[in-house]
Amino acid sequence: MVLLGALINAGLIVVGALIGRIFKNIPESMKSTVLSIIGLAVALLGIKMGFESDNFIILVVSLVVGTVVGEWLDLDRQMNRLGKWVESLFRSTKRNTQNQISIAEGFVTASLIFVVGSMAIIGALDSGLRNDHNVLITKGLIDGFTSIILASTLGIGVLLSAVPVLVYQGLIALFAGVISVFIPDAALQMFITEMTAVGGVMIMAIGLNIAGLTKIKAANLLPGIIVVGIMVAVFYIFQ
Repeated sequence: MVLLGALINAGLIVVGALIGRIFKNIPESMKSTVLSIIGLAVALLGIKMGFESDNFIILVVSLVVGTVVGEWLDLDRQMNRLGKWVESLFRSTKRNTQNQISIAEGFVTASLIFVVGSMAIIGALDSGLRNDHNVLITKGLIDGFTSIILASTLGIGVLLSAVPVLVYQGLIALFAGVISVFIPDAALQMFITEMTAVGGVMIMAIGLNIAGLTKIKAANLLPGIIVVGIMVAVFYIFQ
């Protein structure tokens, strides 16, 4: 079953988020400090991923062009609206605006952290091509523990991030055969490397936001991943 790895990954995020809500009543001062530390740790992970790039030009151009497109589409606002809409489905007409913002923030932040990264692509390809789910299961365990921490501070919106994770990784797994036929292995590896670096900058931005040091609209950087694919294709053809 090619979707098994994606299903397990999404399931572990849900379980982790539910466990995290058990610890939601920790003191505010402790929650604030823990959230700052989580943010710094996430930022450090992003910095580490950013150094994976083998071509700084691809990294910079992808981020700049992707951000321009993301700002034009206002993806951050759209994702927050999606989070609020989903939350409204589980609430009565008497809504709590502060709670909605919390759910939207948790959904956006967790989705970006869990979706952006090389393990998602490599694991999904392994699931689709070789029916090997070890990478996605390992990623699921990491995401599950991360969701415990995020849900305890950012709220139940973290649980909703399991949906984009399942869809994103599931589609890659389902179309893995087509991807392997039409994209040369060298080009695919180059894309994964540069996508990891660009994703690392996004994750660093998320981490700094969580720590309260910046207010970067990280979701608006997402088109950069598409720009990476275009630039990798150009570099691969003309190198």
